[in-house]
Amino acid sequence: MAHNRRSGSRRAVRTALAATLTLAAAIGLSACGTAPWDQSRFNTDAAATPTKAPTPTSTITPIINELATGSTQHDLQAGDIALTVTYYSTLSMDQWTADANKPLSFSMVGKLGSDQGQKIYLSRVTLTSAVNGPDGSLTPPAPLSDQAAVAPGYLIKDPYSYSQTFIIPALDPAATSMTLSFTYEILLQSAPDSSDYAKQTASDQLTIAIAQP
Repeated sequence: MAHNRRSGSRRAVRTALAATLTLAAAIGLSACGTAPWDQSRFNTDAAATPTKAPTPTSTITPIINELATGSTQHDLQAGDIALTVTYYSTLSMDQWTADANKPLSFSMVGKLGSDQGQKIYLSRVTLTSAVNGPDGSLTPPAPLSDQAAVAPGYLIKDPYSYSQTFIIPALDPAATSMTLSFTYEILLQSAPDSSDYAKQTASDQLTIAIAQP
């Protein structure tokens, strides 16, 4: 009987000790605050607020106008021939509207890099146009050209020069600018007083803004 009483006492002590440890663990968890698996305490207002994408800014592309100052000069090269072309208009740029007849004048003079006395002639010049509007390309006017009325062509060796005026007709009312492409066909004497000629071609472009009413 004494043995049973001692065993019962030991069980009572163990039970009391286990209850004490359970209570201590519960108090410890309560003192520590939020459980590790509860991550809501790490969330802040800044993290919860969605980042706004930057608003794209529109870019306005300015329209180029090479005749804004009244005239422009381009230097071209055709083989050994250096060409200087001056473009201008007798109509002021604020009058270069889509519905107007727009005069474009130009003059050309040539020089030889290795001059042995040969002459330089312009046999033909051709102008083609590309017209642009807010939404893209528009229908261009028909090409313009000047074929030399004398053989072999117009003498353009300095101090002589070639001058011409092309009239650009009315355009689509939506036109905002146009690019003019020039093709110059040049003849160079093979030797002084020779009737043999070498052909060279020079190309050029001119961009002009169309005035808006």
